[in-house]
Amino acid sequence: MYRKVILKNGIRLVTERIPTVKSVTIGLWVNAGSRDERSEEAGYSHFIEHMLFKGTASRSATDISREIDALGGEMNAFTTRETTTFYVKVLDQHLAQALDLLSDLFLHSRLHPKEIEKEKQVVLEEIRMVQDDPEDLVQELHTKLVMGAHALSRPILGKASTIARIRRQDLLEYIERQYRPEGIVVAVAGNFDERMLEKMMTRLFGHYQTSKTGDSRTRWPAELHGGVTLKQKPLEQVHLCVGLQGIAAGHKDRYVIYALNSVLGGSVSSRLFQEIREKRGLSYSIYSFLSGYSDTGTVTVYAGTRAGEVARVLDLIAREIQKMAGRGMTSDELKRTKEQMKGGLMLSLESSHSRMNKLAKDELIAGTHTSLEEMISEIDAVTEQQVSRVARTLFTTEHMAVTGLGPLSSRQVKVLGDRFSLSMA
Repeated sequence: MYRKVILKNGIRLVTERIPTVKSVTIGLWVNAGSRDERSEEAGYSHFIEHMLFKGTASRSATDISREIDALGGEMNAFTTRETTTFYVKVLDQHLAQALDLLSDLFLHSRLHPKEIEKEKQVVLEEIRMVQDDPEDLVQELHTKLVMGAHALSRPILGKASTIARIRRQDLLEYIERQYRPEGIVVAVAGNFDERMLEKMMTRLFGHYQTSKTGDSRTRWPAELHGGVTLKQKPLEQVHLCVGLQGIAAGHKDRYVIYALNSVLGGSVSSRLFQEIREKRGLSYSIYSFLSGYSDTGTVTVYAGTRAGEVARVLDLIAREIQKMAGRGMTSDELKRTKEQMKGGLMLSLESSHSRMNKLAKDELIAGTHTSLEEMISEIDAVTEQQVSRVARTLFTTEHMAVTGLGPLSSRQVKVLGDRFSLSMA
């Protein structure tokens, strides 16, 4: 049911027909995100994502909202450090209207100066919202610590000073440079007629071009940093992030590190959750997660705890990381996490929206499609030896990065820096 077509201008159409569902999801993915911005453009990708919903030559912002509601569908967008995505999900009978609407937004948005000025205030409020959410803020501070001066360290939303200076011409020039046809993937999953879809795609997107030629990629690999950053803020808890080296999104060991993350802190049966929350009651929220980019990756543990328990929680996190590096995981843990991974994967791909996401990511990361059966086979193939090898390589506290945000005293800051033998960032 998978199919890939490349339009004459270079736009890639990847599809998966699922005749058993009554929905269809269309996602337009641009291979450009916050890491592709110059320092003076920080936040442009996310701002453009907002602006494409603010009116076209033939539809006002209100018209756009009413039209998608009239179809009983969902339309939205999101920006990451490497991509910008616009998507619409509708009943299969509304595919033509949905694709026409999505193409109008992408190709004919007016980017009116008055709308730009209004949207600046919206995005500035979004930036303030992150500043008021300690869990988001500590992860933002942690990314800065780990990535250093690299473009991946910048917040996706940008800086308030940069947003305030945006002009229409700035956005147009960025679109010309980064929104090139060969960097665009349109992913469609659900129930649809393949020939009709390809004809519509050719008619709506086949003539899209930008004036820029040559390679627009400005990416270079990040050098990850250890150290410790502790920021004092009058909160009820101290919010912590502990970071380790990870792997790139398409790395051959990706299923191995998925398993390691699951056992470390990726579920309620994980070592960190059981040891720190269930056994000792030191944290309500504790988990680990992976961030995979095209050329690098990280493993991050997040925990929230009271100020007097910060050192103890950090000790326990470091201990579990060291135990995993030294002994890997047990055969029972590996068997259990494989079943968990396969179950989570199959359940996550039951909707057309999830299938659309997978289609696009496969294409952007590897240029090809990986079937569900192939993914399950790769999960089943993970061995204890592979787990031990990857854990020994990545789960080392020597270059660990620690970020703390909350009611920390000056003495605690010094003691923690000395205790974990980490350079103060």
